[in-house]
Amino acid sequence: MSDRMAQSFWTTGRGTGAIRSHPLPERTDPDAVRVRALFSGISRGTEALVFRGEVPPSQYQAMRAPFQEGDFPAPVKYGYASVGVVEDGPAPLRGRCVFCLHPHQTRYVVPSAAVVPVPDTVPPGRAVLAANMETALNGLWDLAPRIGDRIVVIGAGTVGCLVAWLAAKIPGCTVTLVDVDPAKAAVAATLGVGFARPDAVEGDADCVVHASGTPAGLQTALALAGFEATVLELSWFGTAAVPLPLGEAFHSRRLVLRSSQVGQVAAARRARWNNRQRLCKALELLDDPVLDALVTGESRFADLPQTMARLAAAPAGTLCHRVRYDG
Repeated sequence: MSDRMAQSFWTTGRGTGAIRSHPLPERTDPDAVRVRALFSGISRGTEALVFRGEVPPSQYQAMRAPFQEGDFPAPVKYGYASVGVVEDGPAPLRGRCVFCLHPHQTRYVVPSAAVVPVPDTVPPGRAVLAANMETALNGLWDLAPRIGDRIVVIGAGTVGCLVAWLAAKIPGCTVTLVDVDPAKAAVAATLGVGFARPDAVEGDADCVVHASGTPAGLQTALALAGFEATVLELSWFGTAAVPLPLGEAFHSRRLVLRSSQVGQVAAARRARWNNRQRLCKALELLDDPVLDALVTGESRFADLPQTMARLAAAPAGTLCHRVRYDG
């Protein structure tokens, strides 16, 4: 394909997608960069909802991604975990490996402020986890766990695993990753955290993080929270209604149910941190080879319509799926 053309992945309808070719914009602004993609990551929870057409109309504007084209429900070009090489741009960035919150696309032109250099110690293939790490980091800022806390994380998806891994670095904290899939015990062991099935985990936790994306998982999170504990909700349910047992011990235990969403820097850090600083920190935190265990599959960009359809069906064992761009 000519360097003047690009290909991108579009959700074209409920459960359908296609690769589209289009001219690549000229780099007319001297501060802009042209990036050739190496990898992108699929944020399976959110992107599956988009692919299935389950974004509620009330959230069409709030859920727009940077550089998104089209509108919900479809056709829409969506995604936010691209890693590539700067082919042309300001001298300090030329030839650098960068991360960008950009949809799945072979080449793209964006302002230089939209890309963040990937640290030399972080392989490009691992850098696709940056958006998920940023969500996990922001969630822990919202939760504000303390030294020695017993922390339970419900849902061993990519974000849940990253939250558990980060929380385990807090001195004295005991972290248990909870999932219905017993095979996730191996991932928990690699990350250095405990593992339990929902029916076998000890309750009375100081902090509970819910990241399973299921109503049953949130109900479990409330049941495991101790007196005056906080349950942090990191899942997004789209159009699904979520029944909660707020008539049981929720009031007597004085629980706090709090949402966390990465679109805004956590309130406790907002006065001193901006989104770019937070993303830079997320990339720095990826400097650990154990995190390669969270990339559980890879496929070609050309196969993305079929890959997305498969991932939207929630296959067991999938964490982060990486898309490879050849040539």
